[in-house]
Amino acid sequence: MLVRPHTLESHHHPILTTVAHILPGLALTGGIAAAALAFRAWTGIQTLSPLILSIVIGMVIGNIRRPHGVLHPGLSFSLKRLLRIGIILLGLQITLPQLLSLGLPGVAVVTLTLAATFVSTMFVGRLLGVDRRLTGLIAAGTSVCGASAVIAANAAIRGRQEDVAYAVACVTIFGSISMLLFPLLMVPLHLSAVAYGVWSGATIHEVAQVVAATFQSGEVAGQFGTIAKLARVVLLAPLVMTLALTLFRAPSANKADRAPFPWFVIGFLALVVLNSLIHIPASLTQDLNLVGTFLLSCGLAAMGLQTHVKQLAVEGLRPLALGAFGWVFISVFGFMMVKLAGF
Repeated sequence: MLVRPHTLESHHHPILTTVAHILPGLALTGGIAAAALAFRAWTGIQTLSPLILSIVIGMVIGNIRRPHGVLHPGLSFSLKRLLRIGIILLGLQITLPQLLSLGLPGVAVVTLTLAATFVSTMFVGRLLGVDRRLTGLIAAGTSVCGASAVIAANAAIRGRQEDVAYAVACVTIFGSISMLLFPLLMVPLHLSAVAYGVWSGATIHEVAQVVAATFQSGEVAGQFGTIAKLARVVLLAPLVMTLALTLFRAPSANKADRAPFPWFVIGFLALVVLNSLIHIPASLTQDLNLVGTFLLSCGLAAMGLQTHVKQLAVEGLRPLALGAFGWVFISVFGFMMVKLAGF
């Protein structure tokens, strides 16, 4: 009796096959993210963002040698899945009572500064002739929360990898300048600890940069700076949804090209609400924040691996000038709002 031999593939479970396909690329992005986190821990420099380190390491590796085809499924998984899970976990960084502790004037300062910066940056980007998608990414990163906002907004904007890398570079450069400059301006600008904290939180790009710039001026400045900054992070969700439904919504004739609705921002908001309604142990929150940072770093590592420096150079200096404009605008407008609000 002849028995038909079964091929090896027939025994493979679809899930196992998928895991096998994504594992090589996932191992590479995970290794880069782990190295970035380890480097920050080794140096002890908390303002050294693993997200930025990951995209830089990825770009160095990817430009020395293009990623092999076997890595592509894992890189795509890191970009499309891990990034979104990481953004959802950002919701554990803030509660609604923290947001409300700013008071109506503080919330108004944060909201109006964010909106004015985004709109102004989009307008000036058009005047400078910067690509519309790159302009949108720079505007989101400058007005909301740096690299995290760039990669979240890209779900709606759908820019090239090079656009994302350029926008991340812009917000990193100018956010770092603010981090170093702002503490020197507190006394000359006659700002109280509360006013300085709200101003810094409403205008400096990255969360870690805000923490570094405010806590050196005292506990009160640090607390108000962190809360104001996290209020901007919460506004990331409505901004991304607005972009998906309005500015970057494809015409109805091009449904195939339309960006999918960014459902992950609903998950982000759900975690904000959950974190507000129930007590989550600080140790668990800290661990989940670390997981979120790791997942975001994996996504940025994948982005860096597929970003080519030559194509970045093609963009020229106009996007950098746009990033500089956004930085000056948010700093000055935010200061004016803090004064008008009576802080």
